[in-house]
Amino acid sequence: MTSTNDIRRSFLDYFAKTGHTPVPSAPLVPHNDPTLMFVNAGMVPFKNVFTGLEKRPYSTAASSQKCVRAGGKHNDLDNVGYTARHHTFFEMLGNFSFGDYFKEQAITHAWTLLTKDWGLDPNRLTATVYHTDDEAFALWKKIAGLPEARIIRIPTKDNFWAMGDSGPCGPCSEIFYDHGDHIWGGPPGSPEEDGDRFVEIWNLVFMQYEQEANEIVRDLPHPSIDTGMGLERIAAVMQGVTDNYDTDTFKALIAESGALTKTDTAGEHKASHRVIADHLRSSGFLIADGVLPANEGRGYVLRRIMRRAMRHAHIIGAKEPLMYRLVGGLVSEMGGAYPELVRAQPLIEETLLREETRFRKTLENGLKLLDEATAGLGDGDTLPGETAFKLYDTYGFPYDLTEDALRGQGLLVDRAGFDAAMAGQKAAARAAWKGSGDKASEEVWYDIAESEGSTEFTGYTSTKGEGQVVALVKDGARVDSASAGDTVTILTNQTPFYGESGGQMGDIGTISTLEGLLAEVTDTSKPLGRLHGHKAVVKAGTVKVGDTVQLVVDVDHRDRVRANHSATHLLHAALRNRLGGHVTQKGSLVAPDRLRFDFSHPEALTPAQIAEIEADVNAQIRHNDEVTTRLMTPDDAVAAGAMALFGEKYGDEVRVLSMGKTDENNYSVELCGGTHVRATGDIALFKIISESAVSSGIRRIEALTGEAARLWLADRDERLRQAAATLKTAPDDVPSRIAALVEQTRKLERELAEAKKALALGGGGSAAAAGPEQVGAVSFLGQVVNGLDPKELRGLVDGNKQKLGSGVSAIIAVTDGRASIAVGVTDDLSGVISAVDLVRAGVEALGGKGGGGRPDMAQGGGPDGDKADAAIEAVKAALLKVPA
Repeated sequence: MTSTNDIRRSFLDYFAKTGHTPVPSAPLVPHNDPTLMFVNAGMVPFKNVFTGLEKRPYSTAASSQKCVRAGGKHNDLDNVGYTARHHTFFEMLGNFSFGDYFKEQAITHAWTLLTKDWGLDPNRLTATVYHTDDEAFALWKKIAGLPEARIIRIPTKDNFWAMGDSGPCGPCSEIFYDHGDHIWGGPPGSPEEDGDRFVEIWNLVFMQYEQEANEIVRDLPHPSIDTGMGLERIAAVMQGVTDNYDTDTFKALIAESGALTKTDTAGEHKASHRVIADHLRSSGFLIADGVLPANEGRGYVLRRIMRRAMRHAHIIGAKEPLMYRLVGGLVSEMGGAYPELVRAQPLIEETLLREETRFRKTLENGLKLLDEATAGLGDGDTLPGETAFKLYDTYGFPYDLTEDALRGQGLLVDRAGFDAAMAGQKAAARAAWKGSGDKASEEVWYDIAESEGSTEFTGYTSTKGEGQVVALVKDGARVDSASAGDTVTILTNQTPFYGESGGQMGDIGTISTLEGLLAEVTDTSKPLGRLHGHKAVVKAGTVKVGDTVQLVVDVDHRDRVRANHSATHLLHAALRNRLGGHVTQKGSLVAPDRLRFDFSHPEALTPAQIAEIEADVNAQIRHNDEVTTRLMTPDDAVAAGAMALFGEKYGDEVRVLSMGKTDENNYSVELCGGTHVRATGDIALFKIISESAVSSGIRRIEALTGEAARLWLADRDERLRQAAATLKTAPDDVPSRIAALVEQTRKLERELAEAKKALALGGGGSAAAAGPEQVGAVSFLGQVVNGLDPKELRGLVDGNKQKLGSGVSAIIAVTDGRASIAVGVTDDLSGVISAVDLVRAGVEALGGKGGGGRPDMAQGGGPDGDKADAAIEAVKAALLKVPA
């Protein structure tokens, strides 16, 4: 038997031998078409090549492209499991010519591969052509020798392909395989064409025209070829079966689900086993390509697929989560062709296990309530929409699962009633929001969110991509367009730009089109927490609602921001490890040039603590461990040891960032929606530049990373070299040289102070006395000294008191125009004369107020040093008033 893997390989080998370049499958998330949720055809990755917007180094190519059809216009989800050929995930084999060859060579390749290399019976093959394509009709007769009866002209759009209302287009030629008259059905174009006897296996698209507004306006200068052959369909043909689910890959996955659940895969649970196998493939590949379950956008479609499979696991009686146990089989079957499955296997298993564990609780409650709600309904009856909405809104049971669950019972759901209930809830929420006190100008964001939905953020895995402009806001109001010179906020359906939140600054970059638009994005915000608004200055051209635009993030800015953001996580962990579990984040700023981190701690950090914390963070950086991300519920994340960040609002699910390693655990585990480095080594270097108080019990660390940290250290090094040159010593000897100079300076200061004391005690100064004088009955020694440190006054006064034996000493030090005064009274007189009274008299003369101390020693001062002599006289006058 020819395996599916063999067929894929031989297809690519055939076209490689005929000069085609084998091109690996693009990811399922399209980067060149914002109107698509997922890549749904083999030509999607080549769209810009066909339109001339992109040049490749080859003119012919072949690929096996991963595709998903489970949302939007191309949605096969509801049919999967109940038909022979509907899938959510499938592979499209294709060969492409970008102006190299055209119809004759395309038909030759198809006929050669099918009948000669693969050995299909030519008598079982039928071709269709567009009814006016005489050229293709003649080529099928010439190349394949098909009789005219098996070259069927089709007049409908089924055999005319177009990229859109405008763009390349052209007729198609489809190839059908006849499974035999034992199966009901007729050839294409016949009344029985919907039967399973004739199966389309390959479609050749001849791009030869260009159309505008659905009207062909000209021939393409370089006609091209786009073909698509479903691998699952051709595998069924080549393996001799009529049902895609009977091919080897599906049989292996279905057999494993049957073995794990101990149920018959061909009996009453046949459809459930098929749903599980198909949805396992789409879930696994979507997760491997970076899509994770969410409540909106691509993540919501993935969640629908996963939960639909999980409900069928419940139907067949699985008592424990099943899906994650099937991942090994999927990797075994398809990992050789798609190594991303192998790399992502742990993430796929963990995501499926977590989602199924969580969903089983919702499912159990929802099915019980659904059984109660349908107890009185009979075959063909309709469940009220209000009931379906209650299941969704109150119990978390999605509408599509309600519809799917009732399908097997022959019951319908009132979709109009459900939508009306949903609209009523939105109206109530809007009314509550209007009454919440928010600024009226912010209502524009609510209008946009309500009409256009949330922005899908693609920036965790990419820094550029395409988006469709869904709204423009200028001066607080929605506008249809903006031109050069305008400052406008541009909102797109998807974006790689991170919007400011959680302390991380928003991305900057450019938004452009090939038609001449260039807008410089100066900031990105997150209105309402679910929109991404690109604040931009239009430099050239015009931007209009509905435009498809190129969004390019400034990678250098993003890299520096995420290095600083990841460093805050490591810093947080280091602070807790060194200071204790009481440390929690109280705020942060993550900018491209620095980081700021506020945390709870009662006292300043010592230099030794700062050095230890800095060393701990740099050790984790040097280890260069991978930074990993998981999606969890907030409660599960916290229970698993994750730190919740200050000021962050969490929904039903959170991103859990783990980085660094200890002996057994991750060094840091935190809830965070920001962008981060891929490995800790990307941070490069961490340097704390300050530690200070913010408020009581809150400290702040400011730090640098990477190049900014290196430049800061280089500047410090240059300053050290300059200091060494000034000191005329080597940089390594600067500390000892400074210590010697400090000691020398202190020695000189001491000698100077002693000299000043000696001068003062020796009678120097503007009013120095040669010796004591008699003031009334008291011996008095008064002095004025210039340039003396006021701290020396008390010692000088005590010295004078010893000289006097009995009496009063007053000394005034004048420095920089101000004066300080000290008055001392010997012990024998302190009971009669108060030094406090005397010093206040002197202070008043100096233009000051007050002064105080003890009866034997008092001090004070005043602003008018020129009155120093007058102050001495004032003290003497006060002394004369003392009773004898």
